[in-house]
Amino acid sequence: MTEIAGTILGGRYSILGQLGAGGMAKVYHARDLNLQREVAVKLLREDLIDDPAFRSRFLQEARAAANLLHPGIVTVYDFGHDEQRFFIIMEYVQGTDLKTLIRRRGRLAVREATSLMTQICASVGYAHRAGLVHCDLKPQNVLVSPDGRAKITDFGIARALASIYPDESHPVVWGSPQYFAPEQAAGGPPSPASDVYALGVILFEMLTGRLPFEADDIAQLSEMHLTQPPPSPRAFNPQIPMALELILLKVLSKEPAARYRTADQFGRVLTTFAAQADLAEVHPLAAEMASESSHPNLPTQILPPTAGDRIDWLAVALGLVAFLAVGGLIPLWLWACLLSPNCPIRLR
Repeated sequence: MTEIAGTILGGRYSILGQLGAGGMAKVYHARDLNLQREVAVKLLREDLIDDPAFRSRFLQEARAAANLLHPGIVTVYDFGHDEQRFFIIMEYVQGTDLKTLIRRRGRLAVREATSLMTQICASVGYAHRAGLVHCDLKPQNVLVSPDGRAKITDFGIARALASIYPDESHPVVWGSPQYFAPEQAAGGPPSPASDVYALGVILFEMLTGRLPFEADDIAQLSEMHLTQPPPSPRAFNPQIPMALELILLKVLSKEPAARYRTADQFGRVLTTFAAQADLAEVHPLAAEMASESSHPNLPTQILPPTAGDRIDWLAVALGLVAFLAVGGLIPLWLWACLLSPNCPIRLR
Protein backbone atom coordinates (compact mmCIF):
# COMPACT_ATOMS: atom_id res chain seq x y z
CA MET A 1 0.00 0.00 0.00
CA THR A 2 1.39 3.39 -0.92
CA GLU A 3 1.86 6.19 1.58
CA ILE A 4 -1.49 7.93 2.16
CA ALA A 5 -0.48 10.83 4.40
CA GLY A 6 -2.64 13.83 3.62
CA THR A 7 -5.62 11.82 2.36
CA ILE A 8 -9.01 11.65 4.07
CA LEU A 9 -10.66 8.31 4.84
CA GLY A 10 -14.42 8.03 4.78
CA GLY A 11 -14.71 11.77 4.28
CA ARG A 12 -13.82 12.24 7.96
CA TYR A 13 -10.37 11.01 9.04
CA SER A 14 -7.39 13.05 7.83
CA ILE A 15 -4.19 10.97 7.80
CA LEU A 16 -1.25 12.76 9.45
CA GLY A 17 1.44 10.09 9.23
CA GLN A 18 2.33 6.45 9.83
CA LEU A 19 2.80 5.16 13.37
CA GLY A 20 3.77 1.58 12.66
CA ALA A 21 3.11 -1.59 10.70
CA GLY A 22 2.44 -5.23 11.50
CA GLY A 23 1.73 -8.46 9.71
CA MET A 24 -1.97 -7.70 9.30
CA ALA A 25 -2.26 -3.91 9.13
CA LYS A 26 -0.59 -0.52 9.08
CA VAL A 27 -1.34 2.03 11.78
CA TYR A 28 -1.63 5.76 11.09
CA HIS A 29 -1.97 8.88 13.16
CA ALA A 30 -5.04 10.82 12.01
CA ARG A 31 -7.46 13.57 12.97
CA ASP A 32 -11.21 13.15 13.22
CA LEU A 33 -12.49 16.21 11.34
CA ASN A 34 -16.00 15.87 12.81
CA LEU A 35 -15.06 15.64 16.50
CA GLN A 36 -11.76 17.51 16.16
CA ARG A 37 -9.69 14.94 18.02
CA GLU A 38 -6.64 12.81 17.30
CA VAL A 39 -7.22 9.14 16.55
CA ALA A 40 -5.30 6.08 15.42
CA VAL A 41 -6.31 4.42 12.14
CA LYS A 42 -5.57 0.76 11.46
CA LEU A 43 -5.70 -0.10 7.75
CA LEU A 44 -6.06 -3.81 7.06
CA ARG A 45 -3.91 -5.66 4.58
CA GLU A 46 -5.40 -5.63 1.08
CA ASP A 47 -5.16 -9.40 0.58
CA LEU A 48 -7.19 -9.96 3.76
CA ILE A 49 -10.08 -7.67 2.88
CA ASP A 50 -10.60 -9.49 -0.42
CA ASP A 51 -12.01 -12.42 1.56
CA PRO A 52 -15.70 -11.90 2.44
CA ALA A 53 -15.50 -14.39 5.33
CA PHE A 54 -12.74 -12.37 6.92
CA ARG A 55 -14.59 -9.09 6.45
CA SER A 56 -17.72 -10.52 8.07
CA ARG A 57 -15.86 -12.06 11.02
CA PHE A 58 -13.68 -8.99 11.45
CA LEU A 59 -16.73 -6.74 11.69
CA GLN A 60 -18.15 -9.09 14.33
CA GLU A 61 -14.92 -9.03 16.33
CA ALA A 62 -14.58 -5.25 15.95
CA ARG A 63 -18.06 -4.81 17.43
CA ALA A 64 -17.16 -7.07 20.36
CA ALA A 65 -13.92 -5.16 20.95
CA ALA A 66 -15.80 -1.85 20.79
CA ASN A 67 -17.86 -3.01 23.77
CA LEU A 68 -14.74 -3.40 25.92
CA LEU A 69 -14.89 -0.19 27.91
CA HIS A 70 -11.90 -0.30 30.23
CA PRO A 71 -9.19 2.31 30.94
CA GLY A 72 -6.52 -0.29 30.16
CA ILE A 73 -7.91 -1.24 26.73
CA VAL A 74 -7.59 0.97 23.66
CA THR A 75 -11.10 2.15 22.80
CA VAL A 76 -12.47 1.29 19.36
CA TYR A 77 -14.44 4.26 17.99
CA ASP A 78 -15.43 3.27 14.48
CA PHE A 79 -15.09 0.74 11.67
CA GLY A 80 -15.57 1.35 7.98
CA HIS A 81 -14.25 1.14 4.44
CA ASP A 82 -13.20 3.62 1.79
CA GLU A 83 -12.80 2.31 -1.76
CA GLN A 84 -10.78 -0.89 -1.20
CA ARG A 85 -9.48 0.14 2.24
CA PHE A 86 -10.97 -1.32 5.41
CA PHE A 87 -10.07 0.48 8.59
CA ILE A 88 -10.62 0.68 12.33
CA ILE A 89 -10.65 3.99 14.17
CA MET A 90 -9.19 3.74 17.67
CA GLU A 91 -8.17 5.87 20.60
CA TYR A 92 -4.83 7.58 20.00
CA VAL A 93 -2.37 6.83 22.83
CA GLN A 94 0.70 8.98 23.24
CA GLY A 95 3.83 7.10 24.18
CA THR A 96 5.38 3.94 22.79
CA ASP A 97 4.75 0.22 22.62
CA LEU A 98 6.22 -2.06 25.29
CA LYS A 99 8.53 -3.83 22.80
CA THR A 100 10.23 -0.54 21.93
CA LEU A 101 10.52 0.30 25.62
CA ILE A 102 12.23 -3.03 26.38
CA ARG A 103 14.65 -2.60 23.48
CA ARG A 104 15.47 0.91 24.64
CA ARG A 105 16.02 -0.04 28.29
CA GLY A 106 17.44 -3.55 27.90
CA ARG A 107 15.28 -4.72 30.79
CA LEU A 108 12.94 -3.11 33.30
CA ALA A 109 13.30 -2.87 37.06
CA VAL A 110 11.33 -5.45 39.04
CA ARG A 111 8.98 -2.85 40.52
CA GLU A 112 8.21 -1.26 37.13
CA ALA A 113 7.77 -4.61 35.37
CA THR A 114 5.38 -5.97 38.01
CA SER A 115 3.43 -2.69 38.04
CA LEU A 116 2.96 -2.76 34.27
CA MET A 117 2.03 -6.45 34.27
CA THR A 118 -0.52 -5.93 37.05
CA GLN A 119 -2.17 -3.25 34.90
CA ILE A 120 -2.11 -5.53 31.86
CA CYS A 121 -3.63 -8.40 33.85
CA ALA A 122 -6.49 -6.15 34.98
CA SER A 123 -7.26 -5.21 31.36
CA VAL A 124 -7.00 -8.73 29.95
CA GLY A 125 -8.95 -10.08 32.92
CA TYR A 126 -11.77 -7.67 32.15
CA ALA A 127 -11.89 -9.01 28.59
CA HIS A 128 -11.87 -12.60 29.87
CA ARG A 129 -14.89 -11.85 32.06
CA ALA A 130 -16.58 -10.44 28.96
CA GLY A 131 -15.93 -13.74 27.15
CA LEU A 132 -13.12 -12.50 24.87
CA VAL A 133 -9.66 -14.04 24.50
CA HIS A 134 -7.00 -11.84 22.90
CA CYS A 135 -5.08 -14.72 21.20
CA ASP A 136 -2.13 -12.51 20.22
CA LEU A 137 -0.75 -10.83 23.33
CA LYS A 138 2.77 -9.49 22.81
CA PRO A 139 4.69 -6.34 23.78
CA GLN A 140 3.89 -4.79 20.40
CA ASN A 141 0.20 -4.86 21.39
CA VAL A 142 0.81 -3.09 24.71
CA LEU A 143 1.01 0.70 24.54
CA VAL A 144 2.71 2.55 27.42
CA SER A 145 1.92 6.22 28.01
CA PRO A 146 4.53 8.68 29.33
CA ASP A 147 3.01 8.47 32.84
CA GLY A 148 3.39 4.67 32.92
CA ARG A 149 -0.14 3.56 32.05
CA ALA A 150 -0.43 0.39 29.96
CA LYS A 151 -3.15 -0.11 27.34
CA ILE A 152 -3.92 -3.25 25.31
CA THR A 153 -4.80 -3.08 21.63
CA ASP A 154 -5.72 -5.45 18.77
CA PHE A 155 -8.47 -7.49 20.40
CA GLY A 156 -10.26 -9.66 17.85
CA ILE A 157 -7.92 -9.64 14.83
CA ALA A 158 -6.44 -13.09 15.47
CA ARG A 159 -9.89 -14.61 15.91
CA ALA A 160 -11.05 -12.99 12.69
CA LEU A 161 -8.11 -14.57 10.87
CA ALA A 162 -9.13 -17.97 12.21
CA SER A 163 -12.43 -17.65 10.34
CA ILE A 164 -10.64 -17.79 6.98
CA TYR A 165 -8.07 -20.42 8.07
CA PRO A 166 -10.21 -22.74 10.25
CA ASP A 167 -7.80 -25.71 10.00
CA GLU A 168 -4.61 -23.67 10.05
CA SER A 169 -2.11 -23.85 12.89
CA HIS A 170 0.18 -21.22 11.38
CA PRO A 171 1.20 -18.48 13.84
CA VAL A 172 -0.52 -15.81 11.76
CA VAL A 173 -3.79 -17.35 12.95
CA TRP A 174 -3.24 -18.11 16.60
CA GLY A 175 -0.69 -15.55 17.70
CA SER A 176 2.98 -14.68 17.41
CA PRO A 177 5.31 -17.70 17.72
CA GLN A 178 7.52 -16.08 20.37
CA TYR A 179 4.57 -15.60 22.73
CA PHE A 180 1.97 -18.25 21.99
CA ALA A 181 1.18 -21.03 24.44
CA PRO A 182 2.06 -24.71 23.91
CA GLU A 183 -1.55 -25.54 23.04
CA GLN A 184 -1.46 -22.81 20.39
CA ALA A 185 1.85 -24.18 19.09
CA ALA A 186 0.10 -27.54 18.70
CA GLY A 187 -2.60 -25.89 16.59
CA GLY A 188 -5.32 -25.86 19.24
CA PRO A 189 -7.67 -22.96 19.95
CA PRO A 190 -6.60 -20.47 22.60
CA SER A 191 -8.24 -20.00 25.99
CA PRO A 192 -7.83 -17.52 28.87
CA ALA A 193 -4.98 -19.74 30.11
CA SER A 194 -3.28 -19.22 26.73
CA ASP A 195 -3.40 -15.47 27.26
CA VAL A 196 -1.92 -16.01 30.74
CA TYR A 197 1.02 -17.92 29.19
CA ALA A 198 1.64 -15.05 26.77
CA LEU A 199 1.59 -12.61 29.70
CA GLY A 200 4.22 -14.78 31.38
CA VAL A 201 6.46 -14.58 28.31
CA ILE A 202 6.01 -10.79 28.26
CA LEU A 203 6.91 -10.51 31.96
CA PHE A 204 9.96 -12.75 31.39
CA GLU A 205 11.08 -10.42 28.60
CA MET A 206 10.50 -7.29 30.69
CA LEU A 207 12.58 -8.68 33.56
CA THR A 208 15.44 -10.21 31.56
CA GLY A 209 15.54 -8.31 28.26
CA ARG A 210 15.22 -11.57 26.31
CA LEU A 211 12.67 -14.23 25.46
CA PRO A 212 12.51 -17.59 27.25
CA PHE A 213 12.69 -19.42 23.90
CA GLU A 214 14.57 -18.15 20.85
CA ALA A 215 14.99 -19.78 17.44
CA ASP A 216 15.13 -18.66 13.83
CA ASP A 217 12.84 -21.43 12.62
CA ILE A 218 9.13 -21.25 13.54
CA ALA A 219 8.81 -25.04 13.75
CA GLN A 220 11.77 -25.24 16.12
CA LEU A 221 10.35 -22.42 18.22
CA SER A 222 6.99 -24.19 18.43
CA GLU A 223 8.73 -27.39 19.55
CA MET A 224 10.55 -25.49 22.29
CA HIS A 225 7.26 -24.08 23.61
CA LEU A 226 5.80 -27.60 23.56
CA THR A 227 8.59 -29.60 25.16
CA GLN A 228 11.41 -27.56 26.71
CA PRO A 229 11.13 -26.25 30.28
CA PRO A 230 11.59 -22.47 30.49
CA PRO A 231 14.99 -21.26 31.70
CA SER A 232 15.42 -19.62 35.08
CA PRO A 233 14.87 -15.86 34.72
CA ARG A 234 17.27 -15.32 37.64
CA ALA A 235 20.03 -16.79 35.47
CA PHE A 236 19.72 -13.67 33.29
CA ASN A 237 18.82 -11.19 36.05
CA PRO A 238 19.90 -12.14 39.60
CA GLN A 239 17.95 -9.16 40.98
CA ILE A 240 14.67 -11.01 40.38
CA PRO A 241 13.34 -12.23 43.76
CA MET A 242 12.98 -15.99 44.13
CA ALA A 243 9.25 -15.67 44.87
CA LEU A 244 8.70 -13.80 41.59
CA GLU A 245 10.67 -16.43 39.66
CA LEU A 246 8.46 -19.20 41.07
CA ILE A 247 5.34 -17.26 40.08
CA LEU A 248 6.71 -16.73 36.58
CA LEU A 249 7.68 -20.38 36.07
CA LYS A 250 4.18 -21.44 37.14
CA VAL A 251 2.68 -19.12 34.50
CA LEU A 252 4.94 -20.71 31.87
CA SER A 253 3.77 -24.26 32.66
CA LYS A 254 3.15 -26.46 29.63
CA GLU A 255 -0.27 -27.62 30.84
CA PRO A 256 -2.97 -24.92 30.94
CA ALA A 257 -4.39 -26.38 34.18
CA ALA A 258 -1.04 -25.83 35.93
CA ARG A 259 -1.09 -22.07 35.25
CA TYR A 260 -3.23 -19.42 36.81
CA ARG A 261 -6.61 -19.84 35.14
CA THR A 262 -7.27 -16.21 34.23
CA ALA A 263 -5.41 -12.94 33.97
CA ASP A 264 -7.35 -11.72 37.03
CA GLN A 265 -5.89 -14.51 39.15
CA PHE A 266 -2.37 -13.83 37.85
CA GLY A 267 -2.84 -10.14 38.66
CA ARG A 268 -3.94 -10.87 42.23
CA VAL A 269 -0.83 -13.00 42.79
CA LEU A 270 1.39 -10.18 41.51
CA THR A 271 -0.40 -7.69 43.75
CA THR A 272 0.32 -9.91 46.77
CA PHE A 273 3.95 -10.24 45.71
CA ALA A 274 4.29 -6.45 45.30
CA ALA A 275 2.83 -5.86 48.79
CA GLN A 276 5.26 -8.41 50.24
CA ALA A 277 8.19 -6.81 48.41
CA ASP A 278 7.29 -3.39 49.87
CA LEU A 279 7.26 -4.90 53.39
CA ALA A 280 10.63 -6.51 52.70
CA GLU A 281 12.10 -3.07 51.99
CA VAL A 282 10.78 -1.69 55.30
CA HIS A 283 11.54 -4.77 57.43
CA PRO A 284 14.55 -6.56 55.87
CA LEU A 285 15.17 -8.78 58.93
CA ALA A 286 11.56 -9.92 59.07
CA ALA A 287 11.60 -10.60 55.34
CA GLU A 288 14.78 -12.66 55.69
CA MET A 289 13.23 -14.75 58.49
CA ALA A 290 10.05 -15.26 56.47
CA SER A 291 12.10 -16.30 53.45
CA GLU A 292 13.99 -18.92 55.47
CA SER A 293 10.81 -20.43 56.95
CA SER A 294 8.59 -20.33 53.85
CA HIS A 295 8.04 -23.26 51.50
CA PRO A 296 9.89 -22.61 48.20
CA ASN A 297 7.17 -24.12 46.06
CA LEU A 298 4.32 -22.01 47.40
CA PRO A 299 5.05 -18.37 46.49
CA THR A 300 1.39 -17.41 46.53
CA GLN A 301 1.03 -18.63 50.13
CA ILE A 302 3.35 -15.95 51.50
CA LEU A 303 1.06 -13.10 52.49
CA PRO A 304 1.61 -9.71 54.12
CA PRO A 305 0.87 -9.53 57.87
CA THR A 306 -2.84 -9.36 58.62
CA ALA A 307 -4.52 -6.83 60.87
CA GLY A 308 -4.50 -9.40 63.70
CA ASP A 309 -0.69 -9.56 63.61
CA ARG A 310 -0.35 -5.83 64.42
CA ILE A 311 -0.92 -3.95 67.71
CA ASP A 312 -4.35 -2.35 67.80
CA TRP A 313 -3.34 1.06 69.12
CA LEU A 314 -6.91 2.35 69.00
CA ALA A 315 -8.04 -0.34 71.43
CA VAL A 316 -5.09 0.44 73.72
CA ALA A 317 -5.99 4.16 73.74
CA LEU A 318 -9.66 3.50 74.49
CA GLY A 319 -8.69 1.18 77.35
CA LEU A 320 -6.44 3.86 78.83
CA VAL A 321 -9.20 6.48 78.65
CA ALA A 322 -11.63 4.10 80.34
CA PHE A 323 -9.10 3.36 83.10
CA LEU A 324 -8.51 7.06 83.76
CA ALA A 325 -12.23 7.77 83.76
CA VAL A 326 -12.99 5.05 86.30
CA GLY A 327 -9.92 5.86 88.40
CA GLY A 328 -10.97 9.51 88.59
CA LEU A 329 -14.39 8.61 89.99
CA ILE A 330 -13.00 6.68 93.01
CA PRO A 331 -11.69 9.76 94.98
CA LEU A 332 -14.96 11.60 94.27
CA TRP A 333 -16.99 8.69 95.67
CA LEU A 334 -14.84 8.50 98.82
CA TRP A 335 -15.24 12.24 99.48
CA ALA A 336 -19.02 12.08 99.12
CA CYS A 337 -19.22 9.01 101.35
CA LEU A 338 -17.21 10.60 104.12
CA LEU A 339 -19.53 13.62 104.18
CA SER A 340 -22.51 11.36 104.83
CA PRO A 341 -23.20 10.33 108.45
CA ASN A 342 -24.18 6.84 107.27
CA CYS A 343 -20.96 6.20 105.36
CA PRO A 344 -19.85 2.62 106.09
CA ILE A 345 -16.19 3.58 105.99
CA ARG A 346 -16.55 6.75 108.16
CA LEU A 347 -13.94 6.89 110.89
CA ARG A 348 -15.42 6.40 114.38
